[in-house]
Amino acid sequence: MELRRVVGIALIVLGLVALAGITYTSRETVLDIGPLHATADRQKRLPLPPVLGIAAVAGGVGLLIAGARKRA
Repeated sequence: MELRRVVGIALIVLGLVALAGITYTSRETVLDIGPLHATADRQKRLPLPPVLGIAAVAGGVGLLIAGARKRA
């Protein structure tokens, strides 16, 4: 595979992940008194602007098209 094609596919995948949103779970200590410990799992979302995902997908598609035109 050419480098343009690999980078284009990677940009498309990363752009789609950014558009879908990245959610992760963190465990936080709520109570810590001597031998008594209480934790809570909290879901957090990494705020990414949709423009970033759209730009990454468009750049990936552009690289794929540029690579295809160069071969033809």
